[in-house]
Amino acid sequence: MEMKRYPNDGGCERLHLDVCVDERTPRHGTLELLKKLRPEWKPEDIQIKAFTEGITNQLMGCYVGSLMQDPVLLVRVYGQMTELFMDRDKEMEMFRVLYKHGCGPELYCSFTNGICYEFVKGVVLDDTLLRQPSVYRLIATEMGKIHSIKSEETGNSSPVLWSRLSQFLNLVQSSDAPEQQKSSAHVEAPSLKIIIKEMEELKSHLTHINSPVVLCHNDLLTKNVIYNQEEGAVKFIDYEYADLNYQAYDIGNHFNEFAGINNVDSSLYPSCELQFDWLTAYLESFKWFSGVDSTVTKKEVLELYVQVCKFSLVAHLFWCLWALLQAKHSTIDFDFQRPYFFPSSDETDPPLQFAGPTPSPPDTAGFSTRLHCGCRSAGPATCSCSRGQRVSAVQEFRLLASDADPLPTPVPPFSELIFPYAMARFNYYFEKKQEFFGMKLP
Repeated sequence: MEMKRYPNDGGCERLHLDVCVDERTPRHGTLELLKKLRPEWKPEDIQIKAFTEGITNQLMGCYVGSLMQDPVLLVRVYGQMTELFMDRDKEMEMFRVLYKHGCGPELYCSFTNGICYEFVKGVVLDDTLLRQPSVYRLIATEMGKIHSIKSEETGNSSPVLWSRLSQFLNLVQSSDAPEQQKSSAHVEAPSLKIIIKEMEELKSHLTHINSPVVLCHNDLLTKNVIYNQEEGAVKFIDYEYADLNYQAYDIGNHFNEFAGINNVDSSLYPSCELQFDWLTAYLESFKWFSGVDSTVTKKEVLELYVQVCKFSLVAHLFWCLWALLQAKHSTIDFDFQRPYFFPSSDETDPPLQFAGPTPSPPDTAGFSTRLHCGCRSAGPATCSCSRGQRVSAVQEFRLLASDADPLPTPVPPFSELIFPYAMARFNYYFEKKQEFFGMKLP
């Protein structure tokens, strides 16, 4: 295993290990990483827990002893082809900046197809916590702190929004046409012609909105917020999209996420009362960390509210294009609805465990379901064999463990799973467009 050190801005060095972690059988590569990062850990004592919230990447927690009480090291394996639309150097730069300001975990190293970093203690935010005033004010305060970080530390001063949208659009256009994917998958896909038209109209409209350019997270869905009740604090995780952007975009994108991912419901968009309270807490924080008078006026809140509503629209088109890219390139078995798992890589490896309780099998009535667990058996809703692997009954699944003589697995086209999400965001955009376009700044 070769080790390299790369200089970072600010005089720090970044450790890089020439190790590749197989996304289907990750244990061997993960243990190679831990030999260098945690040499005091005995391989036979190391436990690996697979976290199941990732959309773009695979995430595993490594520890010896107790997950809740002992130090945990996170290993993230990048999704296939994500380097096409993600700047991994920028992501590691964001790790450094946010860690320096006490806003993020420490980055331990990069490796050939991923990174290792510090585990943030707490619970992943859920829809209930998201709406609790004591919690959403913490989120607003933390975002205000991050937005106050000076742009000189990030190496540029231009917002990333329009260039990234153009990049996504070019990648979608250069891959298989969504219309071709649609006809093969028998599901509806958003029209690229309409997306392009709306992007042009939005850009023309939003260039007249004077939203400050600040350091943004750009992907603050609930699963990227960790809440520590004991400390009364929140931390944001996953900086793949973090970069300079419009202040109102980052907030508007977060408000959109109130509607959910699994089943997008625009009626869950935060009320005006909640938004005004959230924005007041945000402005107080942003001003305080920027070193100015933290007094907030009603006019300032109302002005930011209008800006946020307008910029929230472009976030829908951003994630719509993202979904079309995922349909083309992603190998993460994530359909925004069903449970998924990481079986053991072979008979001798201890199995990777679920993060949280094992999900209940969905109702498969009316479907002809053929399940394989690696023992070549097929039949009942679950299969428990001498290999110790147990597979939940689902209508379709992909067995992630590699095998010497793999069986074909009945996986539907990924577009069948992700196009509905893209359409939901597409429709969400048009549902809000007329209302938000008509708003006037105070």
